[in-house]
Amino acid sequence: MRVEDELKLGFKDVMIRPKRSTLKSRSQVSLERHYRFRNSDKEWRGVPIIAANMDTVGTFAAAQTLAQFQLLTAVHKHYQLDDWQRFLAGASDADCAGLMVSTGTSDRDFERLGAILALDARLNFICVDVANGYSEHFVEFVSRVRDAFPAHIIVAGNVVTGEMTEELLLAGADIIKVGIGPGSVCTTRIKTGVGYPQISAVIECADAAHGLNGHVISDGGCTCPGDVSKAFGAGADFVMLGGMLAGHDESGGEPIEENGRQYRQFYGMSSDTAMQKYQGGVANYRASEGKTVRVPYRGPLAATVQDILGGVRSTCTYVGAAELRELSKRTTFIRVQEQENRFFTD
Repeated sequence: MRVEDELKLGFKDVMIRPKRSTLKSRSQVSLERHYRFRNSDKEWRGVPIIAANMDTVGTFAAAQTLAQFQLLTAVHKHYQLDDWQRFLAGASDADCAGLMVSTGTSDRDFERLGAILALDARLNFICVDVANGYSEHFVEFVSRVRDAFPAHIIVAGNVVTGEMTEELLLAGADIIKVGIGPGSVCTTRIKTGVGYPQISAVIECADAAHGLNGHVISDGGCTCPGDVSKAFGAGADFVMLGGMLAGHDESGGEPIEENGRQYRQFYGMSSDTAMQKYQGGVANYRASEGKTVRVPYRGPLAATVQDILGGVRSTCTYVGAAELRELSKRTTFIRVQEQENRFFTD
């Protein structure tokens, strides 16, 4: 046993200090990024925000809406092959450019991944997704996927430390997904005691990845547009959102009406709800590590996306970043004990 006593920071622990700016308007800020990836040598251009691969967020309907804003969608892994066939038959190039095909790490998952990718050459992204990215089996699976699909962009995670970020990049991943336990419907930190505050995790993993020409996704913990900006300020190349994109027309989730108000169901993919739905229940060797909640119905997804993008543009004007790529260089975090005045609450 050992103790690390260096302070680690989450979104609630910091704010971004403003700096002088020559920008006159938020409209002058460009949120588009252009990346070339380490192992696939593929290029991508767009707005680096991703819908999480949850079946109440990362749906085909959400992907079509987000594509209009040049955002990406990690499509959840519970669509069947014929679901993919139907969607791809009517999908535009823009729709497909931002799709990530999600997969687990079993042999059956590997076969399913190959079958989906064989449907359409426009599918460029693979998201190898597990809750715990520290296992030897996971690293071996990433290498297996790289060998089988050398020209595809591979996302792998989740991890929260620099050394594992480096190992996954060396195993063949292009982009490392960072985050253990910060999500709004994740209970991993409660059930296991394992985790890492997200701002510090992103800073440390981004530093490790960028030294190897890799990239990172900050996955989880964002509750408002300001948190998205903080993730980019900490060095994230992409930010993945779950709860902030839940509850919309395109998001999926069972509609619920109570006392005249509309809600949508939202749950973690390691929750009892998800495991009952897809695996017939919680296995006797594990515990549920997710919540099931009701999210107030929020209408079309486009309005929320515009609000998020507007918030990030505003951050950029406060620190003088004309382009999103400048934000991390212009960010100075200050430690705080409060974020906002909560006198009036919803």
